[in-house]
Amino acid sequence: MAKAVAAPKFLDLVAGDDGLARPAWASEDVLLKAYYDSEWGMPVRDERGIFERISLEAFQGGLSWTTILRKRPAFRAAFHDFDPDAVAAYSEEDVQRLLSDSGIIRNVAKIKATINNALSVIRLREEGGLVDFVWSFKPATTPEPKVFSDIPTSSEDSIALSNALRAQGFKFVGPTNMYALMEAIGIVDTHLLGSHRRGSSGVWTSTTA
Repeated sequence: MAKAVAAPKFLDLVAGDDGLARPAWASEDVLLKAYYDSEWGMPVRDERGIFERISLEAFQGGLSWTTILRKRPAFRAAFHDFDPDAVAAYSEEDVQRLLSDSGIIRNVAKIKATINNALSVIRLREEGGLVDFVWSFKPATTPEPKVFSDIPTSSEDSIALSNALRAQGFKFVGPTNMYALMEAIGIVDTHLLGSHRRGSSGVWTSTTA
């Protein structure tokens, strides 16, 4: 159950009207707050879900995550709900369709990388699948940040994951993108200490001190 607080115990946390402590980035925008409270950092252990997040991390580069969240329904519609088998079968006609879709980020390199990555997802099934592959890079410990500056933007594990995915043919999977992926799907817990979401994934024991 979420823990109510009178005021944040740590810096970079904001106590909301509901008495819950959140980081500043998730305390004002309604969409970001809902994403933070219900989705970010929760375990994702299905192939389509991880493929979607790898794809959206690629499209996010240079943009705010709010922009991606607002466009996510359009992305899902445009990319057949990120079904790897459907995306892998896309033709040049589909590339042109996507480039004319104003609801998504129209970047030809990233669109073609998403199609390429879908093919790589399918090939990975012969080696146990994308889910086990990505989760095998879960570290032995997770950060315990009190402020934003305590949170790394990459790690030895995200570098290793990036290199391993590139070796499997994936594109736009740099170490920073992969660290963001690891945060988003629960492989690491970078919720600030004192946040009401710290430890909520069940993957890591909650730390509050």
